[in-house]
Amino acid sequence: MSNTSPARPAGGARYLVGVDVGTGSARAGLFDLTGRMLASGKRDISLFREPGAMVEQSSTEIWAAVCASVREAVAKAGVSPEDCAGIGFDATCSLVVLGKDGTPLPVGPSEDPERDIIVWMDHRAVDQVERINATGHAVLRYVGGRISPEMETPKLLWLKENRPHVFDAAWQFFDLADFLTWRATGDLARSTCTVTCKWTYLAHEKRWEPSYFHAIGLGILADEDFARIGQTVVEPGTPVGAGLTERAAAELGLAAGTPVGAGMIDAHAGGIGTVGVDGPPENSLGYVFGTSSCTMTSTHEPVFVPGVWGPYFSAMVPGMWLNEGGQSAAGAAIEQLLSFHPAAGEASALAGSRGLSLPVLLAELAAEKAETLSGVAGLADGLHVVPEFLGNRAPFADPHARAAIVGLGMERGIDNLVALYVAGLCGIGYGLRQIIDAQAAAGAPVEKIVISGGAGQLDLVRQLLADATGKPLLATRSEEPVLLGAAILGSVAGAAFPDVRSAMAALSATDRSYLPATGETEALHARRYDAFKRLQALAREIR
Repeated sequence: MSNTSPARPAGGARYLVGVDVGTGSARAGLFDLTGRMLASGKRDISLFREPGAMVEQSSTEIWAAVCASVREAVAKAGVSPEDCAGIGFDATCSLVVLGKDGTPLPVGPSEDPERDIIVWMDHRAVDQVERINATGHAVLRYVGGRISPEMETPKLLWLKENRPHVFDAAWQFFDLADFLTWRATGDLARSTCTVTCKWTYLAHEKRWEPSYFHAIGLGILADEDFARIGQTVVEPGTPVGAGLTERAAAELGLAAGTPVGAGMIDAHAGGIGTVGVDGPPENSLGYVFGTSSCTMTSTHEPVFVPGVWGPYFSAMVPGMWLNEGGQSAAGAAIEQLLSFHPAAGEASALAGSRGLSLPVLLAELAAEKAETLSGVAGLADGLHVVPEFLGNRAPFADPHARAAIVGLGMERGIDNLVALYVAGLCGIGYGLRQIIDAQAAAGAPVEKIVISGGAGQLDLVRQLLADATGKPLLATRSEEPVLLGAAILGSVAGAAFPDVRSAMAALSATDRSYLPATGETEALHARRYDAFKRLQALAREIR
């Protein structure tokens, strides 16, 4: 742990609040100034699915869930609201559409105005993506060469073309993290993290590129001087507005004026909550393993990696460049994979009887069957999975890719389900290794992986990822590094630390390390990785 000492915030406030809005829930954590989480709160949030890969949410529901989670965390900790030095928000990179006076607008055919969010995983804009990429605009160099349907300008173009009345009526288009800081403070400032990573803002030049918006059919946004997508852009952790408004403070159960830091995308918050451990940020790849997976690699100079998003300037660690990879389905891919097996129902019932989730049960069974954690990969002998159920985010930027499963027989028992689970985890690991290899070839090597996210909390999963990638994997002391990352933003806004880097160094520390296997296990993973790449290429060829 760093010896960096926190400054004394105004009024002697001693606690930090971090808020994380994921795909399925809103969570809040209350931390002290050593990075220890004292209490947390959580509320589930709804996900609305429609045909055509449409996925929507409600900003009204999300804000209510955020407020309830913060109140719960503060109450559990028994802390006075006046003792909170600052609050920070992170969220999925979802698009929020608000009309006059902040009223929600319907983004889909349900015509329900409460459904005003196009969720990050929504792929309705694939056609718009293909047309945008066909322009070959220079801006695309900074998103890995190809824009993704997860990003916001294709979604905005879809709205303009398919729901022009909604597009025209919109007062503001927010990334979800920026919506939260606006709702908390009334300030329209955007974060360099959100608009650089998902909206094509050129942070290294501190500007939007009007010609891009004209070229793709969104010239009206440029003609309006970008008033609806962000005219003020600040680095994460920058104090926003005058802190919490009276209204927001009452809703959150905090003191009016509590400093609010400019927010981040959830995966990037996990990055700043982890990569500050054990050396400078550029040595570590931040790996956020949840419903999806994200890789975060920091460099001092821009590195262009085909198929890997970025390079983005000051999108995670201020003053550094970021390359972002990962997969659209990771934990969700494992759940989908397991659901196909004949033993899934029996195993789910067994997991429920033990108070476990199905993946945790299967991990326990796998650990029992293998002599060592590094020997677990041998349970998947003959089974190979390329888990690209929702496309390949990186390093191929191919939203049309789909999963490949080879080696299934007629087995119907739980033992075979365990083998399939292990094969799926191996596939996740090999996809991560492929990104690491592509970045290293382009000039951005990393020494180690630092993991966060709910799907990566088991020892078996961590060891398997270390073995599959051939890289040491570190777990941080904080059990909730994404929440800690959000709290770090609040700590800087509230002057508990002078900047994000010093807060990262002081508040995060290594808990455990997992070294990659050598010898026969290393050779086994090399063979399986080769099979993974061949199956992936074959699936692409025959598609």
